[in-house]
Amino acid sequence: MYILVINPGSTSTKIAVYNNRTQLIYRPFNHNEKEMAAFSTILDQKAFRKQIILDVLQEHGFRLNDIDIFIGRGGLVRHLQSGVYRINDDYIHDASVGLNGEHASNLGAILAWELARVVNKEEMAYTVDPVVVDEYDPIAKISGIPDISRVGAFHALNQKAVAHRYATETNRPYSTLKLIVAHLGGGISVGAHRNGRIVDVNSAMGGDGPFSPERAGRLPSYELLKLCFSGQYTYAQLKKKLIGEGGVYGYLGTKDIRDVEQQIMDGNKKARDILEAMAYQIAKEIASCAAVLEGWVDAIIITGGIAYNRRIVELIRQRISFITPEIVVYPGEDEMFALADGVLAAMEGQRELVEY
Repeated sequence: MYILVINPGSTSTKIAVYNNRTQLIYRPFNHNEKEMAAFSTILDQKAFRKQIILDVLQEHGFRLNDIDIFIGRGGLVRHLQSGVYRINDDYIHDASVGLNGEHASNLGAILAWELARVVNKEEMAYTVDPVVVDEYDPIAKISGIPDISRVGAFHALNQKAVAHRYATETNRPYSTLKLIVAHLGGGISVGAHRNGRIVDVNSAMGGDGPFSPERAGRLPSYELLKLCFSGQYTYAQLKKKLIGEGGVYGYLGTKDIRDVEQQIMDGNKKARDILEAMAYQIAKEIASCAAVLEGWVDAIIITGGIAYNRRIVELIRQRISFITPEIVVYPGEDEMFALADGVLAAMEGQRELVEY
């Protein structure tokens, strides 16, 4: 059974083809800022990214009709439970209009569904654990202002995938574990997993939690209000300062942690301070999740691309080891396999298949 997996990111398009759970093709494409600046909106990028996918398939001797299952990363649609979702007209509408915001992940399921439709296989188009998974405890949603609810967008797919991986490796059901999962990438999300549900997590897309390579994270509200009404910036400019040009980039002019590491090696004290501050904020967020779990934590899992950086992992470990000695590092992310595996698990009756 041939499976096409599509994972669009803000500066990348990742494509994979599986035969059941065996990966046959994996092609990541990186897009520079100049390339993406040609498009006014995320939806405008659709034809550009679709052609990349078709070219990869053709290069490897695949026709669209050879594909049995089409899977796209889930985007900012309506908030929903963790699960495997069949893509339908309602999903396509909500992803197209950016119901909960505009992000490249919105294109994942759209591209999967449109390519499936070309060969009359729309019923075989799916997504798994979109970024708007909502399993929050009711108390966790209360923000302090009635107009705002604490629920947002985060790395649900990879958080769930590494939690299941840890459960499998330790021969315990995920539904019995209390875990803290910290996904460290371009955005950073730290989730409290209790008995198979992510009951609290910072909104990595919504200006919450630690700052990251390109996002400002949680900010002092009064100071942000002053900035908003200072007349110095437009709405679009401020949004970019929060997401895209905030965090490490705002201080050091780079989003690449490897560049920051080199600056530190070259004796740049500011670079060292910023990296340590990011690790400090991540550790604080992990500790807050320990409070959510009332101190009962089976393991802390650190994952995502930044988890390859030993300096950051060690800085975090120094501050959180009192919570539990079980600190597990799974560097990188395996979202492509998680998408394919999730749909196959649903077809095998191990996960529920849900209509959006």
